[in-house]
Amino acid sequence: MTPDPVRLETIEGGSVWRVLLATPKANILDMEKVGILTSIFERAGHDAGLKAVVLEGEGPHFCFGASVQEHLPDRCAAMLRSFHGLFRRMLDAQVMTLAAVRGQCLGGGLELAVFCHRVFADPGARLGQPEIVLGVFAPVASILLMERMGRGGAEDLLLSGRTLPAEEAYRLGLVDEIAENPGEAALAYARSHLMPRSASSLRWAVRAARQGFASRFLSELAEVERTYLEDLMGTSDALEGLQAFLEKRPPQWRNS
Repeated sequence: MTPDPVRLETIEGGSVWRVLLATPKANILDMEKVGILTSIFERAGHDAGLKAVVLEGEGPHFCFGASVQEHLPDRCAAMLRSFHGLFRRMLDAQVMTLAAVRGQCLGGGLELAVFCHRVFADPGARLGQPEIVLGVFAPVASILLMERMGRGGAEDLLLSGRTLPAEEAYRLGLVDEIAENPGEAALAYARSHLMPRSASSLRWAVRAARQGFASRFLSELAEVERTYLEDLMGTSDALEGLQAFLEKRPPQWRNS
């Protein structure tokens, strides 16, 4: 049997779910994984006793990002709408989410991690949004990183495509805690700070804390997604950057 690409484990009598991206080492976020994650968060929204979801990557890395093949023009619209649907479902679930990051956390993987309420990273973690290197941009991160890091840090990552070591990511607010074992640190946080609380009250608190953000995020995401699909993907350089990556060669930009 083929192993499940996403694995769900229940902890603390079902009060905590541990969700693992389970295709190491890259743990690429393709549409199959996105669909499973979306279903998990749909279920999470209906589990009255659930207090936290911990997202983690199996193996040495959290996630290398979304599937580049699925960014090509014939699949891009379906991929992007599916991926963005995951974030809408995470908002709908109104459950505390904790990301445990080891190794590389890039592109769509970083968008998923920093959408969580808290990010725990190991000292060797590397976090970045390299989409611009491929001639495209990161829709979710274009909104989310401003909230997390402020404009200066967000624009640095989005426009340079550089990758941050864990310590710098911590200083800039991208990471909340550095721990040798981020998965255990996330579970320890849940046990200390969430397990003693009412699951019902936690959900109302999550909703209240993100109410303004959720409204802004959903409105802006629709506009950014439209810009990506209708404008960016009509340029020659977007296609060239993606094809160059897949062909393992330097891109030849036409600046159009």
